Amino acid sequence: MYDLINYFETIPSAHRSIILVGGITFFWLLEYAAPLFQFNYKKLQHAWPNLFFTGTTVVINFALAFILLMASDWTVNNSFGILHWLDLSLWASVLLSLLILDFFGAWLAHYVQHKIKPLWMLHLIHHTDNHVDTTTANRHHPGESLIRFVFTTLGVVILGAPIGIVLLYQSLSVVFSQFNHANIRLPKKLDTVLSFIIVSPDMHKVHHHLKLPYTDTNYGNIFSIWDRILGTFSKLKNEEITYGIDTYPDVDSNSKIGRLLKLPFEKYRATSDAKFK
Repeated sequence: MYDLINYFETIPSAHRSIILVGGITFFWLLEYAAPLFQFNYKKLQHAWPNLFFTGTTVVINFALAFILLMASDWTVNNSFGILHWLDLSLWASVLLSLLILDFFGAWLAHYVQHKIKPLWMLHLIHHTDNHVDTTTANRHHPGESLIRFVFTTLGVVILGAPIGIVLLYQSLSVVFSQFNHANIRLPKKLDTVLSFIIVSPDMHKVHHHLKLPYTDTNYGNIFSIWDRILGTFSKLKNEEITYGIDTYPDVDSNSKIGRLLKLPFEKYRATSDAKFK
């Protein structure tokens, strides 16, 4: 474990890129071998907007990485945060760190974006993908990427996490997001067992159903524990799932990037107001 954390403390940018691209490639190929849904779409055409927004997410995270590093170094130098107040083994520290960072950087950030209208409008383009696959994982508006970065940084400060653990979490978060968005069919029993610990593909697909209340459930990314203990866990049969968002039926997976970038700033629609009543 020491070697793993030491590796991530100085992980080269090229290696982080390999994790990102390697994950997309692996699950992209797996989608051909064991698809959950037989989409009638041009896979490359569908991927283009999603890969563009993956690129903007990467740029923002790299551009702001120094803030994450400064926050982490400050907590370590000042012995601030949960890890510094508890006497834990390295294994326990890493597990607790992944749980807490997943809560702040994924579950809480995601939950807040669904509950605050301006933030929901930023998050909306993620839900307008009506052919959810592994490329959907980072289909985030640049504004949303900033919001998620803020929550992740908050988690780092509260936790007092060293940068090696932070970068380990970010790498796992990327791969898990690609996994649970991937259009793959796992044996149902296996998916169910996995969903007691981690966010499985079938579990997360429920979140992408086009209607409430399912849209406002299953917010997690790595661990399913937060949805289960906080009352936001739900189930829906795969055959009953329809991707997209019912309040924006005219915005689909292949909308032009310019339209998607401007979407959060369009006048709020009356139909979307019902979500916030």
